Amino acid sequence: MNKKIVVLGGGTGQSTLLRGLKQFPVDITAIVSVSDDGSSTGRLREEFNIPAIGDLRNVMVSLSSVEPILEQLLQYRFKTSSDLNGHAVGNLLLASMLDITGNIVDAMECFSKILNIKGKILPFTEDKTTLMAETSEGEILEGESKITKAGKVIKKIYFKEEPKIVPEVIEEIMNADLIVFSTGSLYTSILPNMICENVKEAIRKSTAKKLYVCNIMTEHGETDNFKVSDYIKVLNKYIGQNFLDAVIVNSKYIDIDIQDRYKKLEKSEPVAVDKKELNKFNIEVIEDNLVSINENQQVRHNSMKTAFLIFSYLIRGE
Repeated sequence: MNKKIVVLGGGTGQSTLLRGLKQFPVDITAIVSVSDDGSSTGRLREEFNIPAIGDLRNVMVSLSSVEPILEQLLQYRFKTSSDLNGHAVGNLLLASMLDITGNIVDAMECFSKILNIKGKILPFTEDKTTLMAETSEGEILEGESKITKAGKVIKKIYFKEEPKIVPEVIEEIMNADLIVFSTGSLYTSILPNMICENVKEAIRKSTAKKLYVCNIMTEHGETDNFKVSDYIKVLNKYIGQNFLDAVIVNSKYIDIDIQDRYKKLEKSEPVAVDKKELNKFNIEVIEDNLVSINENQQVRHNSMKTAFLIFSYLIRGE
């Protein structure tokens, strides 16, 4: 029987990780944050009073076993002067299936069959959540898109109204062999899965190993000037001191021209691996060259290398 990996996250980081992980003999459950309120997702969320579905679409595509042309179709965004402008086809299909089935969990299950998805995809909640942040200056920001755009130092993240967690989320966490906290936007993709008390309790009680895949680059408006230890400190703040067993970090130097581009366009820089500070956390540091540069000169995790490190960690000691 395959071991069970539960991956918490959202955004492109989680999708990239899952694309590699599906190649290994493991049972995957992806728990996806649904608090995005921007772009196509935000418009559908307001019009139909539904959870954010954009990250669910990306995860669905990453775990599917379909022809590339179908993947291209699901990710296609309309370019028109009508109300369809900017909408992703996959978002519209998910919203339609949600209306047919009556809830997002059943909608995802139906698409899992249609797209031959490896693993299970669960929204963190079926509620239409609003993410809130308090900055270091005491300013209150409402909505995921505003939090990131504000460019302020975040002191605290929370929900405007406490959402009802999908029961299977707790069950999957408790039954996992390994819980992976995915790379991605720390405050708006990762932490939304971890700020409700029953989820915190499940993570703390689970006998699973806990592994964090740290970002390669900082993100302006969320993790400016962060080193690896700063990410760990924030996660510890919400779950509990030293709850993580291991962290995966990138060891490859980023070319200076790419660094300059990120600094100029995105106010971003490589995340430094501060080993001396990390030693205080009693955490295993797993380092490797994980950088992949895509056709748009964007820094991404190499999905297969990262997945291999996760799988190796999972089966170590068997």
